Amino acid sequence: MIERMNHKEISSKVYFIPARREDGNEALAGKAEKVFLKTGLKKQIEKNSFVAMKIHFGEKGNTGYIKPQWLVDIIAQIKNVSSHVFLTDSNTLYVSQRSNSIDHIHLAWEHGFTQENIGIPVIIADGLLGRDGGEVRVNLPHIKTAKISSVFLNSDVLLCLTHFTGHILTGFGGALKNLGMGCASRAGKLEQHSDVHPWVNPKQCTGCGVCVDYCPTQAISLDEEKAVIEEKGCIGCGECLVVCKPGAVKFRWDADSVRVQEKMSEYACSVWRLYKDKIGFISFLLKMTKDCDCMSKDQPPIVEDIGILGSIDPVAIDRASVDLMIERGGKDLFREGYDVDWSVQLEHGSRIGLGNRDYELIELT
Repeated sequence: MIERMNHKEISSKVYFIPARREDGNEALAGKAEKVFLKTGLKKQIEKNSFVAMKIHFGEKGNTGYIKPQWLVDIIAQIKNVSSHVFLTDSNTLYVSQRSNSIDHIHLAWEHGFTQENIGIPVIIADGLLGRDGGEVRVNLPHIKTAKISSVFLNSDVLLCLTHFTGHILTGFGGALKNLGMGCASRAGKLEQHSDVHPWVNPKQCTGCGVCVDYCPTQAISLDEEKAVIEEKGCIGCGECLVVCKPGAVKFRWDADSVRVQEKMSEYACSVWRLYKDKIGFISFLLKMTKDCDCMSKDQPPIVEDIGILGSIDPVAIDRASVDLMIERGGKDLFREGYDVDWSVQLEHGSRIGLGNRDYELIELT
């Protein structure tokens, strides 16, 4: 076992094992299991504990999501203690095959998350239409009461399984986003996006109408062959910016991204407080892409595969993931992709007591 120190102070442990997709499913499952066991989360599971494994099943057409075969050994370890383990995710704010539980589960099955393959059920966290949830009082700077999906309010142990990628609003999508945005009900997601206000530069707009087709709330229309966004109907999901090839859709990055990241960190803190010492994080730095797995398309990796990380600290595991990506890529590929200061979520998370940016990276063999 090789230990490598990062930053001036040692605080949170992050376990790392090198891995590549070429290793094969069996080897990757074994490596993920090794990282999971090092986090110590298994020791917090009791007989008949309800163990939620939070994951992103991948949008239809996406290929970057965590593969079910990589999880079988972790699942076996948990089932040795409790049979009440399941995979879960919440419904999306935007309209897609993951915006209601029936289509969401069918998509999970299509991507291999079946009883036959993994031996545990898939449960959608916030009910049929994303309305099942409750409120958690947190009294943080932006969020006083967080709106959380019901499954996460009723489970005993939470393991967040994250595919580390870039993200259009937050710079990257890591453990903090998986925890904060991913565990929120639809109302909670809307609250986190409520300060995002995209606009269209008419000089760049070609009037192609693609953004109109993709807008989940019909807040975009064409006026004299130029796209116009009605601010009142906009939910800030960012779909229009992603699909606009001419680059005509703009965000106020200096303000919008900061607020989203800070709110997201506060939502993550609300869930983290619920579980205390019964929460852990596994991040897969495999096929890291510019956009997250919500994109319904195959995306090329922006850097070669790095490995699998585990920790009980979401801030530390995200900081370590970014550092490894920069080290391997030779530059900050996420900041280069969208010019977003992703450090906001880490700084705010540290400030509100969610985790520590100082970490000890422990490399496993």
